[in-house]
Amino acid sequence: MSDTSTVNTENTFKDQEQKMAISARNINVVYATPTGDIPAVRNVDIDLPKGSITGIIGESGSGKSTLIMAIMNAVTKPGKITSGSVLLNGENDMLKLSSEKQRKIRGKEIGFVFQAAQNSLNPLRRIGQQILDLGRAHEVNDLRKLINYAKKLLIRLGLDADRVLASYQHELSGGMRQRVGIMFSLVLNANIVFLDESTTALDMLSQASVLEIIRELQREKNLTIAFVSHDIGVIADLSERIEIFYAGEIVEEGKTSEVLACPKHPYTKGLIKAIPKISGDIDAAEPLKGSSPDYRTFKQKGCLFYDRCPIRTDSCRDSRPELNITNRDHKVACFRVGANDRD
Repeated sequence: MSDTSTVNTENTFKDQEQKMAISARNINVVYATPTGDIPAVRNVDIDLPKGSITGIIGESGSGKSTLIMAIMNAVTKPGKITSGSVLLNGENDMLKLSSEKQRKIRGKEIGFVFQAAQNSLNPLRRIGQQILDLGRAHEVNDLRKLINYAKKLLIRLGLDADRVLASYQHELSGGMRQRVGIMFSLVLNANIVFLDESTTALDMLSQASVLEIIRELQREKNLTIAFVSHDIGVIADLSERIEIFYAGEIVEEGKTSEVLACPKHPYTKGLIKAIPKISGDIDAAEPLKGSSPDYRTFKQKGCLFYDRCPIRTDSCRDSRPELNITNRDHKVACFRVGANDRD
């Protein structure tokens, strides 16, 4: 390859990185146990395009939340990031920054909503006081303006702002705390937001309302959002791209509409078949066979979906399929994807 070709290739990679709010490569996370390390996230590459909503879906225990924490370099013991890089807007590698720099980025540039909002709220401080604490920690000059913006967000989220700001977390319902968590993720004007099962505490009507507000805010502010869920219906409604996560690995990814209309991995097909239909026979929904992945699954040599797969072969037991392009940017990790497409 000529020097000119090499330079052009490098520039292409740099241009692609600049279009990504987050570009993570070769992320590996393990959890230490008395019997040895258990891999929770293995060799994951993931991009979050600027101004887009990406859905990350998988069963409980698949490693979705651990992946998000790894991207923010916020994995806590007994977890440990063993390798990888996470470029923020094509520049800073989150895994190499100082603790102080990471702290400033979390909140100001990256917002995060926990699955259980009470885990991120101080039970001894009123919500309004916690907003002021957050502002001081991030050196916000105009705290009054910060409070006013928090009020606007709370009102948009359907809450009585004055009442919420004067309340302790135990005085709020689970759904209200979840909305407060969303407010905290946005109040410092972060341009990247991670939402981890952030609507699970809401009833169906409230969930639909909050999802619509998230969609509106994303359009207004050109936010980059990663929405983590086990609810494929929510992901289908909200996201432009989808990552199917199983046992610490991405097994299928692409445009949401394409992946859900033409799923290729047997796990993705199983997730879709398990959704009850609004009309017709509710019993027609087919539950996924077998159990959700556990620590034994993560240690398997071959395909991690082998024990539950309806189209497995002996070779699947011994070798691990890689994520490969099947159609434009639609990727799947399955040796049998050809047979899978024909069934």
